[in-house]
Amino acid sequence: MKSTMEILTKLQENSQKNHDEIFTRLYRYLLRPDIYFIAYQHLYSNKGAGTKGVNDDTADGFSEQYVTAIIEALRTGSYEPKPVRRTYIQKKNGKLRPLGLPVFADKLVQEAIRMILEAIYEPIFSIYSHGFRPGRSCHTALAMIKHEFTGAKWFIEGDIKGCFDNIDHPTLIGVLNRKIKDARFLNLIRMFLKAGYMEDWNFHETYSGCPQGGIISPILANIYLNELDRYITQLKKEFDHGYNPRNFTEEYNTIRHKRDALHEKIKKAEGTMREQLIAQHKQLTKQLFRTPAKACTDKRLKYVRYADDFLIAV
Repeated sequence: MKSTMEILTKLQENSQKNHDEIFTRLYRYLLRPDIYFIAYQHLYSNKGAGTKGVNDDTADGFSEQYVTAIIEALRTGSYEPKPVRRTYIQKKNGKLRPLGLPVFADKLVQEAIRMILEAIYEPIFSIYSHGFRPGRSCHTALAMIKHEFTGAKWFIEGDIKGCFDNIDHPTLIGVLNRKIKDARFLNLIRMFLKAGYMEDWNFHETYSGCPQGGIISPILANIYLNELDRYITQLKKEFDHGYNPRNFTEEYNTIRHKRDALHEKIKKAEGTMREQLIAQHKQLTKQLFRTPAKACTDKRLKYVRYADDFLIAV
């Protein structure tokens, strides 16, 4: 029997080959013990593995029997995510960011779900997306800006306020349902979204958003915001106009050809004549640098996103 990781690799290959492929019967992979041992390896090295949620369940209680109990609850449909414990961390600007801390069993199941979602969606995510993705970071986003945004005249900087807290659950499930036709799998994700949170020992329901601190929250946010990436990509196709890397202005071409001709003469000239030609060549070079190279009718749109921050350049 194939290991779960071999199956996930195959899912990723299929998604890469066919971006429109529909995936079914994913829930069964959550009933395989090996996926939880791999999930445990991913979680145990994290400092939050020993942090308690609303009960005393932490990574220290992990065992084969622990995994068997989770799988049996998932198999019988009796698994029910616990509310997260809400705490707050201070941001650099002094404001407080809410953080939801799940119990370890929920972290384990969420990590298994995340692995499946990553196998399906990572191959189809936009090249302009850099947040919460393997091999990508704010540094790769900055590198793209440095390389791609040359010659930009106008910038639109966007920061989606309260992005994680305001993700619409029905919309998110609808986006997931385009590629995933597995009611049990989607219902489990819905249960995590609706699990609520405990604050000062009072229970609060969640009607929108993905709790920051949840294992699946970053990839769910990326799946949600991938719709923005797709929209901007389509907008770019409609907006870009007249760009040709060889389409120089007539004035620029005239000076460039004169300078090229001078360069050939310099190769053959000697003495005073050569010095005069070199001086003319330097003068034309200065003039060339001051002359617009591209026609002003050329227009291009550039885009990059890191999590809920994005930058558009024209």
